[in-house]
Amino acid sequence: MPPQLSVRTLNRTYLQRQLLLHRSPLSALSAVERLVGLQAQEPDSPYVSLWARLAGFRHADLTALLHGRDVVRAKLHRNTQHLVTAGDFGRLRPLLEPVLKKARQGAFGRAIAGLDPSELTAAGREFMAGDGLTRPQLARRLAERFPGRDRQALVYATQSLVAHVHPPPSGTWGDRGATPIVLAEEWIGRPLETAPRIEDVITRYLAVYGPASVMDVQAWSGLTRLRAVLDGMRSALRTYQDGSGRELFDLPDAALGDPDEPAPVRFLPAFDNLILSHADRTRVIGDEDRARVITGSEVRPTFLVDGFVRGTWSLRDSTLRVRPYRALNPDEAERTGAEAERLLAFLLPPSAARPVGGAVVIEG
Repeated sequence: MPPQLSVRTLNRTYLQRQLLLHRSPLSALSAVERLVGLQAQEPDSPYVSLWARLAGFRHADLTALLHGRDVVRAKLHRNTQHLVTAGDFGRLRPLLEPVLKKARQGAFGRAIAGLDPSELTAAGREFMAGDGLTRPQLARRLAERFPGRDRQALVYATQSLVAHVHPPPSGTWGDRGATPIVLAEEWIGRPLETAPRIEDVITRYLAVYGPASVMDVQAWSGLTRLRAVLDGMRSALRTYQDGSGRELFDLPDAALGDPDEPAPVRFLPAFDNLILSHADRTRVIGDEDRARVITGSEVRPTFLVDGFVRGTWSLRDSTLRVRPYRALNPDEAERTGAEAERLLAFLLPPSAARPVGGAVVIEG
């Protein structure tokens, strides 16, 4: 029988690989590549994700990568917005085409029935070329080309068919403006890969999210039917079991974390990958807390105590409010407050005036 791993062993292994046990000296670019992307529905979230993981991270570090086209923002894993390196976009976008197609058909299949996908693709490439355009502008152009069709369906379908990215200022710190759309190949300056290997991506996933089950890999990527792929990789992988008997795959030389190693308090943004990258998320959040954090399409900002989600936080009127789900003991409260102060200093722009006292409020 494969060795059985406890929840705490999985927890410390996960935190270690996610750079959350000790802030890493890696560059922002190396971290985005290591993590195989950062969830980015909220433009500020990737910045906080990197702040929690990297020593000395500054807002300008990621903003420069976006303007320099080293990192791009686009719909990828699970049909959601992510920041990935330009190189990873070129290999992930073709592999995740089935995810985008499934979402397209599920949401607007009837509305675009009868339209030739090749015509939509050609129109999308034409309109997104050059300087690109915003989503409302794309909707108007498509409505003119395909009269009588639902504009929202046309835009959604075309975006899923045509590889595109959202260039800055979209995705940069504090930006909430219109979302521009440009052809991916033109922006990154290279064609997409023609035959990327899903095995290579799974190997990278396991390096930072493993040990993991088939269902975990599928939950992270949005792809299905990966059992046969992982079965074909068995000779190059190691297997474990979790406490429920689920089979977990891992890289043969990947170290496991020490379940007794202390874990620091960490604050994570909305939609952080740590919460969303497994089907079974009990290695970092209990099922009861998961129902509080993930509601509908919302994934709230969280904080970790002893490696596990302990509650949520929010920033309003320059006050950071920390809401524990269970009472913090004095030591936990002190460490949580100190890390919250560091987070507040990162979140507030340099010109913002800190209120006198009460900037961090731990409720309960």
